[in-house]
Amino acid sequence: MRRQAGGFTLLEVLLAVTLLAAALALGFGVVRAAGATVARGELVSQRNERMRAVSDFLRQRIGGAQGIVFAFDRQSGRSLRFEGTAQSLRFVADLPDYLGRGGPHLHVLSVGDDGTGKGKALEVVFRLVQAAEARAPTRPPEPLAEGLTRVEFAYRSLDDSGKLGAWQAPWENPEALPLQVRVRIADAQGEWPDVVISLPQAGSYLAGGRAKS
Repeated sequence: MRRQAGGFTLLEVLLAVTLLAAALALGFGVVRAAGATVARGELVSQRNERMRAVSDFLRQRIGGAQGIVFAFDRQSGRSLRFEGTAQSLRFVADLPDYLGRGGPHLHVLSVGDDGTGKGKALEVVFRLVQAAEARAPTRPPEPLAEGLTRVEFAYRSLDDSGKLGAWQAPWENPEALPLQVRVRIADAQGEWPDVVISLPQAGSYLAGGRAKS
């Protein structure tokens, strides 16, 4: 096939079209890959922001726990200052005005269903405490995080030798505060960093729950 003056052969035209199609396909592939990378980056950023927000909330609320009695055990008559299991904990801390009515409130953190039937939710309820009694909540449980696969609480204090003991759940002495609380959370993307919170007010109470003189 001979080239005509000033023109292209059919083979050259077909080759040019093929090369152009390949270049366009490569370009679209690069754009799609870049878009997917950006989308993944946004998801990672959103997850990190959620982890940070939940972690900050837990540190502020649990770290502010006080040794205020919120109830009495009906069988033993023991005062309840801190109750904790692997799936829930209860303690009293001052509630900032932006979260509702200020003053000492019983904080109830618990693990429930997120409503999808597939995941778990970390929820919180606030109840005003007056005269060693927690009033009825004025609002339903509020989710802190949803779509979780695991939420676990653990607690520890000093052992008989005066050193930090092993993590335990449940907390076995409701008359006293633990020295530390650990929260472990996981979602479909994996484990969150452990949240370990120290309770400054724990040193104000002996093992029997009595205030130090």
